[in-house]
Amino acid sequence: MANGDPIEGQVLLIAGAKASVPAHNLAPLVDRVQAQIGPKLDEFRDRFELVFETEEACFFFVGHEQWAVIAHRVDMNDREMDAVRRAHNEQLLRVGRREDRRFEFDAALDIRDCIVIGKEAA
Repeated sequence: MANGDPIEGQVLLIAGAKASVPAHNLAPLVDRVQAQIGPKLDEFRDRFELVFETEEACFFFVGHEQWAVIAHRVDMNDREMDAVRRAHNEQLLRVGRREDRRFEFDAALDIRDCIVIGKEAA
């Protein structure tokens, strides 16, 4: 995966701006996370709620603590982790707008986070 896949470029810009991480720095961070979690797609299917699926990616609801675990594994600091987490959450909201489920997903993100796993690397 490259260039922040499975997160769209516009989403990277928005998430990066909110977390004060430039999009050109955020894309490689998202790629590192994808490299870590992509091979664990089946494990995520078993452990977490699959909220949405496309041909390209699976969207899971996870507890907030899951991002700390991932950040530790890929050696990200708190600001970087926040930016990547925001990118994943924002990607879910973007899909929610397309699927007329934005309010549902937005409400769920009040208590959980989203992890998007691209299927290509799985």
